[in-house]
Parts: sequence; C-alpha cells; structure tokens
Amino acid sequence: MTYRQNILFFSESFITLPAFLALCSAAFLVATGCFGSWLSHRDSHCLQGLFVYLLVVVFCLESTTSALAYYHSVKLDSEIAPIEEVFQKYTGSSQDLISRTVDITQEELQCCGVHNYTDWMEYSWFNQTGGVFLPHSCCNTTFSSCNGTLDQPWQLYPEGCQLKLDKAFQFILNLIILGFLLVFLIQVVLLLTAAQLMKEQQFLNYQVLPD
Repeated sequence: MTYRQNILFFSESFITLPAFLALCSAAFLVATGCFGSWLSHRDSHCLQGLFVYLLVVVFCLESTTSALAYYHSVKLDSEIAPIEEVFQKYTGSSQDLISRTVDITQEELQCCGVHNYTDWMEYSWFNQTGGVFLPHSCCNTTFSSCNGTLDQPWQLYPEGCQLKLDKAFQFILNLIILGFLLVFLIQVVLLLTAAQLMKEQQFLNYQVLPD
C-alpha cells in the first residue's frame, strides 16, 4: 500500500497481486483460528472436518501467494524497465499523475533520478528550466536551503530511484515468501491439534434396531 503509486514504474500491474493475496490469506487464517478456538469446546466430527478443510484453503492461498511472489522477485529487474520512460515524461505539474508519482517516489525513497541526479540532465524538463534546476523532490531534507540547483549537488539525494525501488519491492516479496513458511508451521500445529481432538473424541456405537 505504501508503494501503490509506483505501479507506473512496472511493466506488469499484477506485481501487487501477491501482497493482496497475502492480506486475504492472513484475514482467512485469523478467521480460521477463531473458528478453531471455538471448535475446541465442541465435540463434532463435522465441524472438525470443516476446520481441516479451511486450513487446506489457507494453505492453497499462501502457496499461490508465495509462488507469485517468487515469480515477481526473479523478474523484478525486467519489470522495473519502464522507470526511465516515466522520468522522461516529467512535467513538474502537480496536476500530472506521472509528475506526482516521480516526486512522491523521490521523496519517499530519498532518491534522485533513475541511477543518480545526473540523469535529469538528459530529460526535456531540465532543459525547459534553463539547465539549472532539478525537481525539488531531489533535495535532501536535511538541507533546508536546498532549491534543487546543480551548483550544490551535495544537497541532493545521491542514489537513484531504480535501485531503491528494486530493494523496496524485493524486501516485500521476500517477506511474503518467508511469511508462507511461518504460516505453514502454524498450520502444522493446528492440524496436529485438530487430529488430537478427533482422536480423543468418543465415537458413537450404532446398533441395529429389531424389526
């Protein structure tokens, strides 16, 4: 959700799908856990079977999420390829979606340009400003006097946005993959608990009624 505006930098908009599925899986797991807590006070094979089925559904959701996260983490470098095109379309207008996205990204990630601040020298917006100013979002917040001019490069963020964007999304995708392993361990514990409850429950003996 923090980086939702960065979707313009990716060739595929489905990169946010693993995060969406992870949230759905987490909500489903919490609901299943609450159902399992309530179930511990009930002696019903039907409800216990439903609990096991819900755990299988959570496992399917999490495994799908983890597989998608791994897929996007491997192809992340190629998916960030359009970032150069987005920066070239920068106009500096707050009404322009692309310009707002670039400014927000540079402020949040504390970066400037695609690779570094010198990238701005190749964009048309820089030439329109007389070849002097960079976007104010390139200014390091520790320097209150920064106005985005090239004669004071030490007041600008030194790192480019592509590398920082790559690291930010890679961290999120890796977190989703590791989260799957944690959820899997939780599910093993829950399944063992359900099995123990079913084992301790007394089975009813049925008798044939006489004619």
